[in-house]
Amino acid sequence: MPSGHWEGRLSSSALSTATAVCALELVRRRGVPVDAAIIARGVRWLRDDQNEDGGFGDADGCPANISTTTLAWASLLLHGETDAAARAAAWLGENGIPERSATVIADAISRKYGEDRTFSVPILTHCALSGAFGEGAAAWAEIPALPFELAAFPRSLFAWLGLPVVSYALPALIAIGVTQHHHRPSRNPFARVARAATRRRTLRVLEAIQPASGGFLEAAPLTSFVTMSLAGCGEVDHPVARAGVRFLLESVRDDGSWPIDTNLATWVSTLSIQALGADAFEPAERDALRAWLLGQQLKAVHPYTGSAPGGWAWTDLSGGVPDADDTPGALLALRELRAGDDDREVREAAVAGVRWLLDLQNRDGGMPTFCRGWGKLPFDRSSPDLTAHALRAWRAWRAEMPDDLVRRVDRGTERAVRYLLAEQRDDGSWVPLWFGNPWTSDQANPVYGTARVLQCGDLIPEAARRRAVDWLLGARGEDGGWGTIEETALAVTALADALADPDARAAGIRWLADRTAGGRDFPPAPIGLYFASLWYSERLYPLAFTVGALDPTR
Repeated sequence: MPSGHWEGRLSSSALSTATAVCALELVRRRGVPVDAAIIARGVRWLRDDQNEDGGFGDADGCPANISTTTLAWASLLLHGETDAAARAAAWLGENGIPERSATVIADAISRKYGEDRTFSVPILTHCALSGAFGEGAAAWAEIPALPFELAAFPRSLFAWLGLPVVSYALPALIAIGVTQHHHRPSRNPFARVARAATRRRTLRVLEAIQPASGGFLEAAPLTSFVTMSLAGCGEVDHPVARAGVRFLLESVRDDGSWPIDTNLATWVSTLSIQALGADAFEPAERDALRAWLLGQQLKAVHPYTGSAPGGWAWTDLSGGVPDADDTPGALLALRELRAGDDDREVREAAVAGVRWLLDLQNRDGGMPTFCRGWGKLPFDRSSPDLTAHALRAWRAWRAEMPDDLVRRVDRGTERAVRYLLAEQRDDGSWVPLWFGNPWTSDQANPVYGTARVLQCGDLIPEAARRRAVDWLLGARGEDGGWGTIEETALAVTALADALADPDARAAGIRWLADRTAGGRDFPPAPIGLYFASLWYSERLYPLAFTVGALDPTR
């Protein structure tokens, strides 16, 4: 913690690397000075990361999937890696894409994502720009057109029209829409005229929402999609494209790979603070952490998403946006770090954070990740794990809130509990949104979700807690663990918080001791889910969760 907080390390990503080397190669071919050795190193890493079956997964140890394999296949073709591309094509053929035509791939990708075009259209655009779909307008014929001209109008118009694209997808909406218009203009004369007329204006919007780092959401894939699209429509010298290139060059790792996001500094720092507790820090360390965490709170309307002040993002970098998992995490960490009961600065931050969460609460009582709304996409859909996290934060700070906010907290708590009871599955478990299990058929992770809800303690009615505990105990393996270090540590923590089955907790702790070589080795598992269901692992997850499970006060 030399910098005053934790940064962690996200797993390298085949998907991020495939999109980054494609974007950099396309801008290089159009005259932007990019070191070819950086691109070659990325291509080599991608080739070496290919699974034995020819497919590509999102992180080390993940099974191959259609999205990542399609992107890697297109990038390998672009760079002349014919053998590796042929192996990827064979995997695609064995998994529902018998031929690599634009029509067949577009159909398969659209089936995977349904109405959500925020990732399906970028994948297809990547294929078109890389030349995988052939040359000319025909390469774009199967790609659904994005109405980028709408970005010139107020964001509220998106919801009014019921478009399955939200503000987080605006960069791709604009850049990809512009390049689509360039390569295959609409046959509708009104749409064609509107797009031509608003092209410059929407590019100005894109420039206005690009963060200082150049990385949209600090994510290499989204930034790559934007950068390659601008290169593909003659805008390679646009400031957004230049800044995107800079971000990609600055975020590449020494081995040639890119992670799915730059870091989760705020998230892993708040997890670490909660796991260790305030007594683990010297006064100077506590003060530094407190100051750093207070400095991460959004103090103004977010220029990208329009989010109100008061929340926290997952990272301390400019591309982050506030969300309903990091905000409760920060509130709980500040509870540990405050400088006494009369710490006015922390209390004011807590009031703003609690109010931000209450304003975000969905009509069904649950907490969405980023925005209230339609309930159709992961961005605004209520989730049990986020709702449980908010409940814990509200409870921690309730007694120190002003009277009007106490009343809102009580109403919000009642609604959130009702939501959780309605979402509890028949077997007693809860399923989270942003964590999963890539090795199961449904790829859900009820161990994570159930453990997080059980940490709410007696906020959850006793009957529901009993059912959840019974499910959690039944999900335990014969070896005493729950699959991964992360899941086992969280299950042990949840059983302790629920005052349930000390023998199972003890067995779980023994499992953790054995699996971590007595606390010397903490291999991370890819149970994290990023945007568009992209798997990742984070180096600090198993360590922070295990330390929390071993807390002697539990």
